[in-house]
Amino acid sequence: MTNETPQSDRTTGLALSAEDVRALLEDPSAESREAAAIKVAGALSRRSLNAAELPIAQDILRVMAQDAEERVRAALAREARSASDLPHDVALTLAKDVASVSLPILEFSELLNDEDLLSVIASSDEMKQVAVARRTVVSESVSDALIEVGTEETVATLMGNRGAKVSETSMHKVVDKFGDSERVQEHMVHRDNLPITVSERLVSLVSERLLDHLITHHELSSDMASDLLLQTRERATLGLISDGAPPQSVEDLVNSLYRNGRLTESIVLRAACLGDLDFLEASTAKLAGVSLANAQVLFDDSGDRGLRALFRKTGLPVRTYPVLRKAVDVMRETEYDGLPMDRERFSKRILERLLTAFETDDFGLGEDDIDYLMVKLNALTESTTDLDGAIQ
Repeated sequence: MTNETPQSDRTTGLALSAEDVRALLEDPSAESREAAAIKVAGALSRRSLNAAELPIAQDILRVMAQDAEERVRAALAREARSASDLPHDVALTLAKDVASVSLPILEFSELLNDEDLLSVIASSDEMKQVAVARRTVVSESVSDALIEVGTEETVATLMGNRGAKVSETSMHKVVDKFGDSERVQEHMVHRDNLPITVSERLVSLVSERLLDHLITHHELSSDMASDLLLQTRERATLGLISDGAPPQSVEDLVNSLYRNGRLTESIVLRAACLGDLDFLEASTAKLAGVSLANAQVLFDDSGDRGLRALFRKTGLPVRTYPVLRKAVDVMRETEYDGLPMDRERFSKRILERLLTAFETDDFGLGEDDIDYLMVKLNALTESTTDLDGAIQ
């Protein structure tokens, strides 16, 4: 006589043993069915079933996915959320269930295709939409749908998901619908790749802190970075661009631009032409490798030798120095009028005087350099023509 249990009664790799089946028959309570769901779904997730047992387990789960008790279906979804052997029809049934059942499947199951996800998004259930927005990978078509019908919470979650692919067109829709949302702004600005056209639109919306990040971490041209820089600093209460601005704020921004390779000739030139002395001093000091205090002394000196020596250390092209020198002189001669939009009028007057100077004075530059600088200065002038109505 042997003590070996007959094969038909032995607990094999199948998650639900004969003993479990007897327990269900004797006690068909919700608690018992929940325990059975956890056991079968857990075995499926661990891939511990053999070829004969797998279809049996899948059939059991099909029945449990229709269980009248929500707790049974929720346990099944929770345990099987990442199971690759879960039948697609079961995954879809669970995904369309109530939120307590569907959320783990919607966020984690790779069995759902875009068509499945789009049908769920169309249900307008915010919790389900947020779960989809959290998925490791979100296609453009799914992102488009979430942005089209989703709430602020949904879209903020999507923007914060680095695995979500979002088209430029949909990015613009986000700005249209939720441009004033700080949460959405935060996540958009910190995305790895942000289209320049979207960056431009965010300029007038985001805080100074976010705009600094926008300027220093995205592929903006030097001209555009300069424009964004000046705009954000003008919006500050005292304005980093105005007299009395906190020096450390200017230095921090200059250091950030320098680290990211964006402290260029163009941005320094534009700052000089628009009368941004604080930025000009800080950026020149950084490029020259001297302290800000020493640079400020040289800028304050009415002589030319000290400032020229400082400029040589910056490594900027020689053609830039005459503009810098003339801009500093013009700034000394020009004052704010204290009236509304005096910042704009100040910049406009400096630009006009610089253009006049280059038309009449001999700066000892070659024709190519003069042409280059005139193009730059004229471009700056054109960018301020929209201020004419306010200035006149």
